[in-house]
Amino acid sequence: MSLVRFVQPGESIQRALDEAGPGARIQLAEGAYAENVWIRHGGVTLNGMGRGRTLLVPGEPAPVDIPRLHDASGDVVNGVSVHGEGVDDVTIAGLTVRGFSGAGIYAHGISGLAVREVEALDNAVWGVYVRECHRCEVARCRASGSQYGGIALSFCSRAEGLVADNETFANAFGIFIDNSSWARVLRNTCHGNAVGMLMLNQTYEGEPDGGVRDCLVAGNDLYGNVLAGGAEPDGLGAAGPPISGVGLALIGTQRVSVVDNQIHDNHPSGESVMGGAFVLGSSQGWGGDDAVDNHILWNRVTGNSPLDYQLGADLDRQAFAGNVAGKGDPEDAEGWSR
Repeated sequence: MSLVRFVQPGESIQRALDEAGPGARIQLAEGAYAENVWIRHGGVTLNGMGRGRTLLVPGEPAPVDIPRLHDASGDVVNGVSVHGEGVDDVTIAGLTVRGFSGAGIYAHGISGLAVREVEALDNAVWGVYVRECHRCEVARCRASGSQYGGIALSFCSRAEGLVADNETFANAFGIFIDNSSWARVLRNTCHGNAVGMLMLNQTYEGEPDGGVRDCLVAGNDLYGNVLAGGAEPDGLGAAGPPISGVGLALIGTQRVSVVDNQIHDNHPSGESVMGGAFVLGSSQGWGGDDAVDNHILWNRVTGNSPLDYQLGADLDRQAFAGNVAGKGDPEDAEGWSR
């Protein structure tokens, strides 16, 4: 059993991680740490004293060979990076990561990742960004103020992931399930974003195979998503089309179950390619797939504009039951009551 290494403000977290090596348990005292760090050994636990009590902010840079954020320039800095061969079974918990020019937390290619009770605030690109990982968990976190996703699973083809009990706001996408499958997205609160939750199957040149399949989305509260994304070249959600006022969008998903979610009071503040608070559509025109074999059950979708739901998929290939909504397209869709 590894010993706990204690770090105080003014001491180097990076030095403690490197000296302790694989299996390190690093306990950060209360206070602010002005540095960014790279977890490059397996079995590491990095613990703070709690959100708002242990704070990581930009300052002294980590080693120059630190992996850069995917698709970002070399000068973009992440708060905590988890990346490297054999870097598995890593836990990050109990701290606030604020103000970095990249992601607050960036994990790439990890098997066995847990990010718990972390606050990712005003990190320029992503809050918590999990890419090509397996057995990944993001739970009881708070993420806001990022250009793209507050919390994102990206190209986690067999995520076996859990995204649960988080709060996201003031991002382009509160929670972004990007070409990731086998994920459970449970009991999250997403408000004040352009899109509360986006599940997108779209293949990109040079990227791994895409797909969003075999996921469960249940018990989430998606409301008041009113920001506008995709409108400004360097603004919120700049890589995508204009989008605003969406609670939950399933684009090109397959065998996704959406159960017992509250989607309410979402209103666009700008142009949007999506016309409802709940959207089901195809991504085949973008290199993805048609939306098929999804189950939309017992959701309450009310008080949204311009529509509560917009179903742009083959309805005979889906299952709808017990949903409550006001106006939608098509108006006579089965499984929706007023």
